[in-house]
Amino acid sequence: MRKLDDLYWAQWRATDEATLVFVVDGMRILLIRKKRGLGAGKINGPGGRLEAGETPLDCAVREVQEELRVTPTGLLHCGENRFQFVDGYGIHVHVFRASGFEGRPEETAEAVPHWFPLEAIPYEEMWEDDFLWLPLVLETRSFAGRFLFDGDVMLDYALEIEPCQHPDDEEAQ
Repeated sequence: MRKLDDLYWAQWRATDEATLVFVVDGMRILLIRKKRGLGAGKINGPGGRLEAGETPLDCAVREVQEELRVTPTGLLHCGENRFQFVDGYGIHVHVFRASGFEGRPEETAEAVPHWFPLEAIPYEEMWEDDFLWLPLVLETRSFAGRFLFDGDVMLDYALEIEPCQHPDDEEAQ
């Protein structure tokens, strides 16, 4: 398995469903250095796996609370990414942008919080695919991605970007 076309995506099923949340406060973004689990050591947004009976939105809020001790506010669902690893693991990630938060970010057993200026996001310390779709989150653009990884190495990807639509736009109905 080296290309996206090596998979039959119409029947693809994730091993896990998860969320990622990116809190944007003015001209800065709240990211974490992950301490354990998938992506340990990398910079990312807070997030994690859905629990039984939980919606992606509920999971997004819970995971930010658990990892940073803050509650995200103004959550907007921006996109979905499907990741397949050559070892057989697959994860479907719901990506959210938060316009604010309540509380003060704190280090936990899961993560260390870091604020970064929007123009200085440390993509070199993040998953290889993040530079493709995180700018879309910042622009509040909708997207759907499919990614194939061998460990930390991205082998192939496809990214569909939806046009921005104003809520008053008749065609958005």
